[in-house]
Amino acid sequence: SVPVIGQRFRGFLPVVVDVETAGFNAQTDALLEIACIPIVYDAQGQFVPGPAFHAHINPFEGANLDRRSLDSIGIDPFNPMRIAMAEDERTALRRIFKSVNEVRKQQHCTHAVLVGHNAHFDLGFLQAAIARSGTKNQNPF
Repeated sequence: SVPVIGQRFRGFLPVVVDVETAGFNAQTDALLEIACIPIVYDAQGQFVPGPAFHAHINPFEGANLDRRSLDSIGIDPFNPMRIAMAEDERTALRRIFKSVNEVRKQQHCTHAVLVGHNAHFDLGFLQAAIARSGTKNQNPF
């Protein structure tokens, strides 16, 4: 049988998270994209990336869009092709959280832990979006 992560990290599922934002202030600047990739074991017991969950997110009403940040990350929030696939924060987070929670349960984990190159920054934007969107109950982190 394929090993599960639950026994390895005291019930925590490591999830690599990256966000793209329209600035540096999680309270005022838009969360534009999020990607979450759980780390799981393969059949040989090696760490591998699990399924990737991703969303393009429409800026919340009244969100600040810092031009320098947008130029730096190369995202145009108003590009018609992006708008066609973008979701509001609530819809995107609920979908991603549901998927991460399914992997968490499959891996016999009680919680997910955010892993990232700038985890404090990513977590701040994620927490602000959770507060705005009322998705705290679905939050696996």
